[in-house]
Amino acid sequence: MPTPKIKIGFLTISDRAARGIYEDISGPSMQEWISKAVKSPYEIVSKVIEDEQHQIEGTLIEMSDELGCNLILTTGGTGPTTRDVTPEATEAVCERIFDGFAEQMRIVSLRTVPTAILSRQIAGTRGNSLIINLPGKPVAIAVCLGAVFLAVPKCLELLDGSIIEIDKSFVSQIFE
Repeated sequence: MPTPKIKIGFLTISDRAARGIYEDISGPSMQEWISKAVKSPYEIVSKVIEDEQHQIEGTLIEMSDELGCNLILTTGGTGPTTRDVTPEATEAVCERIFDGFAEQMRIVSLRTVPTAILSRQIAGTRGNSLIINLPGKPVAIAVCLGAVFLAVPKCLELLDGSIIEIDKSFVSQIFE
């Protein structure tokens, strides 16, 4: 029996990108990194929304509960400004928070970016969905995904039996 295709949600949280003031480059950066890291077939759900906590919460719930995304990656809204509410929205909709993801992303990021300590991304689960907040800059997205992605297949397997095959040599480049 073939392994069912997983569904990956990509959520860009940016007032300006949602309003069309500038092109979303963070969402496509997440998708490009995942296209190199994931060898299994997968479906994509992609959205761009404004930095509004209720809208972020609603979209995460929709992607998890209604659209059935196994993995949801967010970008943006993790900094120190008052408009950066992605971690609060994520925490509000998650049943469990996995601090190790955020800790590892910050540890790896701090090797090259002193301001990474200001990043407030978190990760957690809602039902059978793993939600991971990522920073907004494409370079930082790649660093953070590389820092935690080796744990993602096991997490998805434990959540609902999903099997995802990854290119471990690509994913683990950050540790070389």
